[in-house]
Amino acid sequence: MTDALGLLVPLLLTVAALAAVRRRLPVLFWWLVGYPVVTLRVLTSYRATMDACGLTVPASAVRRATARMMGRQAPPVPPRRSLPRPTGSGLVMRLRMAAGQAPEDFTASADRLRHAWGAHAVHVHPTKPGRLELRLVGWDVLADVRPARRWLQTGPLSLPLALREDGHWHVRDFRTVPHELILGATQSGKSVYLRNLLCGLARQPVALVGIDCKWGVELAPFAPRLSALADTPDRANDLLDVLVEEMEARFRLIGVRSGAGPDAVLTSDVWGLPEKVRPVPVVIVVDEVAELFLAASKDEEKRRDAMVTKLIRLAQLGRAAGIYLEVCGQRFGAELGKGATMLRAQLTGRVCHRVNDETSANMALGDIAPEAVLAATSIPAERPGVAVVGDSSGGWSRVRSPHLTLDDAAAVCRDTSGLVPALSRLDPFRPAVAAEPAGPSPAVPVAPTARPVPE
Repeated sequence: MTDALGLLVPLLLTVAALAAVRRRLPVLFWWLVGYPVVTLRVLTSYRATMDACGLTVPASAVRRATARMMGRQAPPVPPRRSLPRPTGSGLVMRLRMAAGQAPEDFTASADRLRHAWGAHAVHVHPTKPGRLELRLVGWDVLADVRPARRWLQTGPLSLPLALREDGHWHVRDFRTVPHELILGATQSGKSVYLRNLLCGLARQPVALVGIDCKWGVELAPFAPRLSALADTPDRANDLLDVLVEEMEARFRLIGVRSGAGPDAVLTSDVWGLPEKVRPVPVVIVVDEVAELFLAASKDEEKRRDAMVTKLIRLAQLGRAAGIYLEVCGQRFGAELGKGATMLRAQLTGRVCHRVNDETSANMALGDIAPEAVLAATSIPAERPGVAVVGDSSGGWSRVRSPHLTLDDAAAVCRDTSGLVPALSRLDPFRPAVAAEPAGPSPAVPVAPTARPVPE
C-alpha cells in the first residue's frame, strides 16, 4: 500500500504540474508534450488518414504489377511528405501533391485532418506548383496574444499588429497595402488595434495626422506625437485641403528630380528619390468616419462631398507621394454620401472586428472575400480584439491584437514626441500640448483633456 501511494503521489503531482503549464505556458507545454504526441500520431496514421480523407491516388502501374506478382493488392498512395518540423505554435509538414490533386482538396479536408490528428487547427498554404504546407496549430493561439518580438520589425512603415490564427503575425506594410479600412462595433477591440498601429508608427520617422470629429477625444492622448489634429468637420475640411496641397508639391518634386540632368534617376514615387531630399511619409488616421460625413443641411452636404472627393484624391494618388490612409468606423457605405463607395474601393486593406449586423461585415469584406463575411459575423462578444483581415488578393485570416492600454499608448507617444517631423504646411493644425512640470510630479494631460470613450 505504501509503495502504491509513493508512486501515485508523484504521478498526481506531475499531472497537476503539466495542467498548470498547459494553462499558463502553452508554448512550453507544446514543446514538452504536444509536439511529441502529435508527431507520433501523424507518423503512425498518415497513410490511413490520407486515405480516409480521399487524399490518396491509385498506385502506379509498376507498383500494381509488382503487387499482383506477389499476390497482393497495391494500396493507394498518399502525397509524399517531409518530417514534421516544430514551430512556436505547432508543426509544419511539406507535401508534394500527386498528379490530379489541388490545394483545394486539402483545404476541404482540413477539418477532418484536425480531428484525426488531435490538433487545434490545420491550415493549408500552397508554396509552389505541386507543393504545399500543412501547418498544424497545437492550441488556440488567439486566446492570449502577447506583443510581437522586436526582431519582427521588418522595416520602415511595416508593423506586426496582430497574431493570425495560424501562428504567423499579420504585418501591416504600408508600401504594399497603402490604405486600409478598419470597421468594428463598440467594445470590439477596434481602438486597441488602432493604438498598436499608432504606437508602432510613433517610433518611426513618420508624420501622423489625425482627423477625429468627436471633438478629438479618441486621438487626443496621442497629441504629443501628432503633426496635425482636426476635431471638427470644418477644421477637417481645411486640413484635407492642406494635405492635397502637400501631395501636389511632392509630385512636383518628383517631376523636377526625375528630369534634373542626364544622370538623374527616373522615379514615379518618393521612394525613388535620394534620401536627403525624400519627403517624410504621412499617415492620415480618420477615426469614426461616419461623424466626419454626417450632414443635416445642404451646406453640410456640400462640405461632405468635398471632403469625400479630397479623400478619394489622396487615396488614388497618395501612395506615390508617400501619403497613406487609415479609415476607421463602425459603418462605412453609400449612406455616407456621394463617392463613399469609390473611396472604399481604394482602401484595399480591410480589418473587420465584431460588427452589429451582416451589412457592416459586407461593407468591409463582401467585395474582396465573401466567405470571410460569415467569419466576421461569428466573432464572439467575449473575445474583443479578434478580427478578420483581408486584402485585394482575396486572402483572409482571423487575427487578434495584443492588448494595449490607453495609458501605455499615450506614454509611447509622449516619449517619441521628439520624432515629430517638420512640415510647415501642417503647423497651423499642430495640437497644443501642455508642458510637463519639472520634478517627479505626475505628467499633465495633453490638451484637450477629455478622456476617450472606451473602445
